[in-house]
Amino acid sequence: MVAGTLLNLLAQHGWSLGTAESLTGGMVGEAITAVPGASVSYMGGVISYTDREKTALLGVPAELLEKCGAISVEVAEAMAQGCRERLNVQVGLATTGVAGPTSDGRGTPVGTVFVACATPRACTVERLLLDGDRLHIRVESTRAALRLAIRLVTATLPGAEEMT
Repeated sequence: MVAGTLLNLLAQHGWSLGTAESLTGGMVGEAITAVPGASVSYMGGVISYTDREKTALLGVPAELLEKCGAISVEVAEAMAQGCRERLNVQVGLATTGVAGPTSDGRGTPVGTVFVACATPRACTVERLLLDGDRLHIRVESTRAALRLAIRLVTATLPGAEEMT
């Protein structure tokens, strides 16, 4: 189970995790909390479905949302960083995208997703182009976010240079 792998990795190093979700609407948090003992590392999550909530709850600048749109590398990164700051965690994991069935107001194609992970040493954003219905896009976005977190946490843990 991907969430269990992430939680074990975090617990081994005393790191904490928070989530900031838009298109996944809590699915990342649900996958994490399905693992017994998740509360050792998982501190909580924010579902910021609207631009207003991305600003109010995560500190994403309104100007950034207006300039780049909610479905962008820049906003995904700001969500992950805002999650780290607002939830006071070492790892912030964020999702934003278009699950469908229609495009967003900017013409972003259905299935365009950005997942972002921020640690004290790095922030990485991945762009996904997914096919399928709304549920499939959300499920695959959740999996991709968890996998990204495992990769980035592994690469940025203190002492990671010696592990590679």
